[in-house]
Amino acid sequence: MTALKKIVRLHPKQTIGRREIVDFPDLGLFGLIAKIDTGANTTALHCHHVRVENGVLFFRLLDESHPEYVQREQRFEKFEEKLIKSSFGQSELRYVVHTTIVIGKRKIKSIVSLSDRANMRYPVLIGRRFLKNRFNVDVSLLNALSPNQK
Repeated sequence: MTALKKIVRLHPKQTIGRREIVDFPDLGLFGLIAKIDTGANTTALHCHHVRVENGVLFFRLLDESHPEYVQREQRFEKFEEKLIKSSFGQSELRYVVHTTIVIGKRKIKSIVSLSDRANMRYPVLIGRRFLKNRFNVDVSLLNALSPNQK
């Protein structure tokens, strides 16, 4: 039996809705509403004041719509820059970090691009790479993994 089959058996695909509540425990972010987007390849997190100093990436998460997080500055010593195509079809260079995302009862290490999503409805976009072999998306559902949902 291959390793992939073992993983699939340990974690069968779950059905999630078009929006879900997610946590980023490594970043101290909890209870964020994420848009589940099967059209997007990567997962994106809204941030601002992004800068690199002496090889260290600094950024602030979210904005005034989340006052409990707006002043908290994050730092990553391990990061990458990747060319990512936006929903408008334009390629842009974004910083990418590896972090843990909690969705439902699952903790998943993932690649997250840092993006200015100030004009978007949701601060988090969950893309196909995160969803692949883990989740089925039912667009008629909202917060299917939330403890309040049956």
